[in-house]
Amino acid sequence: MAKSKKNNKENHKLENNNPVNYLDRIEGRNPISEALKAGRSINKVWVAKTDQRRDKRLHELIVECKDQGAIIIEVERNVFAGMAETPGHQGIIAQVSPKDYVDPFELIDELKAKGKQPFILILDSLQDGYNFGSILRISEAAGVDLVVIPERRSVTADAHVAKASAGAIEFVPIARVTNLATFIDRIKGQNFWIYGTEVDRAENYQNVDYQGSIALIIGNEAKGMSDNLKKRCDYLVNIPMYGRINSLNAAVAAGIIVFQAVEQRKQ
Repeated sequence: MAKSKKNNKENHKLENNNPVNYLDRIEGRNPISEALKAGRSINKVWVAKTDQRRDKRLHELIVECKDQGAIIIEVERNVFAGMAETPGHQGIIAQVSPKDYVDPFELIDELKAKGKQPFILILDSLQDGYNFGSILRISEAAGVDLVVIPERRSVTADAHVAKASAGAIEFVPIARVTNLATFIDRIKGQNFWIYGTEVDRAENYQNVDYQGSIALIIGNEAKGMSDNLKKRCDYLVNIPMYGRINSLNAAVAAGIIVFQAVEQRKQ
């Protein structure tokens, strides 16, 4: 039993203050290369820091992962060695997504071809995996068509999120885009109305028209929605607060507004 507890403790080491999750990792150049060939989505890649030039194969693999959208993290060699589960890591460890991301524009075209007005959720640099998982549960229950996250500075669809979603991750299409502002500009050109959640200087979420093709932006837990996205919104909405706090958890706020929109759209 003592050994089991030790192993469990080791499996929750911290790297850059984030838990390293062993359930969604692969190690070594060949496994990672094969994962890329198979179309697996890779969220993060850890490599050991070095003052020397990396060999050509490792360098090319890192570049390939980066081009695919992975975040590359360099860590000290002793930290890297502690992260590795096997001696065959070959200097690279990757965190893979338990779910494949979709092409958002292909999905939008498919939905519109079926005569549907899409309902999209956009998560602006969300950081908490439990929030993301909860939002996926809300999205599945409400029938949201697509959830979009940015490639950088955001929580990703990892094993922790999959667990928090209680299975909903299997049914909700998720897209990861390079730039949220560019994505929003493009869907605005396809007649989408953009809604953003805001604490101040916003309209009561119950008094807004949610008909048509719409995208709702949920902001970062601490900073809210970025100014760059805020200025692209057609509507800014808030949830009136009657207590002593002035904001809600991101997932709770998302749930309240999403189901309000869904009920209105049904009518």
